[in-house]
Amino acid sequence: MTERAERAEKGTGGAAGSGPGAAGAGATPGGRRIRRVARRWQPWPMPRTLLAAAVALPFVGWAVLRGFGLERGPLVMLVAFTPYVAAAAALPVLVAALARRWWIAAAAAVAGLVLAGLVVPRTIVHQGPPRPGSPLLVVSANMLKGTASVDDLAALVRERGADVIAVQEYTAATEAAMSTRFAEFPHRVTNPEPSTTGSALYSRFPLRETGVRRNAGGFSQARAVLAAPGSPPVAVESVHPRAPSALDAIDRWTVDLRAQPRATPDGPLRLLIGDFNATLDHRLLRDLLDTGYRDVGAVAGDGLAGTWGPYDGDRIPPVTIDHVLADRRIGVRGYATRPLAGGDHRALWAHLTLPPA
Repeated sequence: MTERAERAEKGTGGAAGSGPGAAGAGATPGGRRIRRVARRWQPWPMPRTLLAAAVALPFVGWAVLRGFGLERGPLVMLVAFTPYVAAAAALPVLVAALARRWWIAAAAAVAGLVLAGLVVPRTIVHQGPPRPGSPLLVVSANMLKGTASVDDLAALVRERGADVIAVQEYTAATEAAMSTRFAEFPHRVTNPEPSTTGSALYSRFPLRETGVRRNAGGFSQARAVLAAPGSPPVAVESVHPRAPSALDAIDRWTVDLRAQPRATPDGPLRLLIGDFNATLDHRLLRDLLDTGYRDVGAVAGDGLAGTWGPYDGDRIPPVTIDHVLADRRIGVRGYATRPLAGGDHRALWAHLTLPPA
């Protein structure tokens, strides 16, 4: 065979090997583009497996951490941002798919589904049908050492209505400002203190068994039994445990949350209103809910509305640490948040239905 013939035969064989039958579906323009993107994306010389695993592992670990309530130490602060991690959970799946590491993509997808299952229900309304009983409108306001606008709080009460107001970080200045704007709330439990530890309850309806208790972390909580017309008595408390803002504060935060009144499904109705310094991604708050409370924001489908974070200029994504926890026998009709000028928290408003007496 001549040299020219050999070259022709080799060329024919190569062409035959690259025909339609050999290429299959992967030779389509779309398939070639995917492979080309994957090749360009892969940073050389890092192995694709290592990179895909490095991106996926934090998400898988977060799903395990949150799913089993394993937060300890600095993870107590980090777990509050679980909704943001859930929102980004498609990233490791995409990275692993581009790297063609399918088992890593599958693990990342499972982690993403777990995180979505833990977070998405807070955006779904599950109030149920209207319950018989009397309406009760409640408001919570953290006044940031007395600097938040009492005028904004009064505007919220005027526009939406309120029967009970729970106040945290209640100072003498806040008390003086509220005394002239909230005359329609004659029943009060007030404990003004400097800085962040004061607390108060304001009510249109009579309050009995009034008092103030001190948390281990130093914050006070005003409490009383509300006597609303046509309804059974309701134990109400303005909640404010210590914040887990530093490692040496986490133990006191833990003690404070565990000391919050448990629900009494076979006893008196209870309402816990205020700044819990905890989100629904904290196991301690979920343990409290499991005693017989419902988170009103989550029931109303607004459980991801941020209540603290960037509102006074801090570079922190909003997190949901303020809550209204209602006994499961209490109906939920509405929920909203509203900014207060000069404050670092948003005020809460909730429309509840108390069962008939």
